[in-house]
Amino acid sequence: MPDFAFFRKSVAVVLFQILVFSLGTGMISGTAQANKKFEAWIDGFYSYARSKGISRTTYRAAFKGVTSVDPEIISLTRSQPEFTQKMWMYFDPRVNERTVSKGREMKRKWSNWLSRIEKRFGVDRNILLAIWSMETSYGKALEKPKSLRNVFRSLGTLAYADKKRRKFARTQLIHALKIVQSGTMPANKLRGSWAAAMGHTQFIPSSYNAWAVDMDGDGRKDIWNSIPDALATAANLLVKNGWRKGRKWGYEVRLPSSIGKASVGKTKTLGQWRKLGVKRADGKGFPRSGDNAVLKRFAGPKGPAFLVMKNFFVLKRYNNADKYALAVGHLADRIAGAGEFKRDWPRKYPRMSENDLMEIQRQLSRRGLYDGEIDGKIGSGSRKGIRKAQEQFGMVPDGFASEPLLRKLRG
Repeated sequence: MPDFAFFRKSVAVVLFQILVFSLGTGMISGTAQANKKFEAWIDGFYSYARSKGISRTTYRAAFKGVTSVDPEIISLTRSQPEFTQKMWMYFDPRVNERTVSKGREMKRKWSNWLSRIEKRFGVDRNILLAIWSMETSYGKALEKPKSLRNVFRSLGTLAYADKKRRKFARTQLIHALKIVQSGTMPANKLRGSWAAAMGHTQFIPSSYNAWAVDMDGDGRKDIWNSIPDALATAANLLVKNGWRKGRKWGYEVRLPSSIGKASVGKTKTLGQWRKLGVKRADGKGFPRSGDNAVLKRFAGPKGPAFLVMKNFFVLKRYNNADKYALAVGHLADRIAGAGEFKRDWPRKYPRMSENDLMEIQRQLSRRGLYDGEIDGKIGSGSRKGIRKAQEQFGMVPDGFASEPLLRKLRG
């Protein structure tokens, strides 16, 4: 007698397999179609590149092997830490004992070159070291090839799929093609961030072409392999955008009760601010009373207050974010020997040590909730794992590292 139950089960399995196969082939077909459209866009963009003097040989070398968009880039454009993280979340992994100590080590190691760069450009060495730290962790990020992206695929993706950045990406593509055509760097070596920032000090192609410097005198402006070239290029960018030699970026200040919300964002001379009762948080005086300064409170009335000056806004020409400029300025001061801000950021939880943050990452990794580096930097991957752990422990899944979470992970 036939086993009708088995027969019905077999039919169900076959139908399910047909459905899965149909869906799978449909997805493959859709992906193939999307790739063909992107490849067609690449072919079509050459006419514009040719009008800008780019040869067919250069163009083919640049886009060799680029057959699909980078699927991660669009989401990355929406999660830039300068604009999405709270001040303390941004500062803690960037300005800490590790980055300060490493900065002082690099200052000793590159002292001779830093002296020559300072003499030529007039930019304080500590500022250049802070930029190097912020951009690539003193070059450590360049040692991770998997984290670097094909510049032409990145820019092609933005030009093809991101309406907001299309004009920027098209311009940067032409500049990147010119770098290859000039013989500075072969196309397959041009790798960088999702926005095509390259080298030790992370220059986008147009900025490289505008400000790159051959500091070591080898005939190449090599920000990828030459640290003197990279630091001098950063100095050149700052100088060409108005850097004031021998001047500070700003000061942390203490405000009298008479200075309220209405004064935030106002510009006065340091002398005028002093007459209103504003004092430096470290108790020192203002050296140039005639310098203009803007009052800033980046985290509201519960956080530290600052008077920022011209060089602060020049730093924003490197990265147009207050968080970035403030972090560079503060890290530079710390490398030079200054202490932490006198008033801390308003935090949801007390600040944790780097060792404790690394332990949280290790504990998450043991539970299969995190697969990134154990580096004490709480980024999106760490926060995702933290939320999962918080849910398991019945905590509010806010994604913040905290002592209560660490105690539960240990338990």
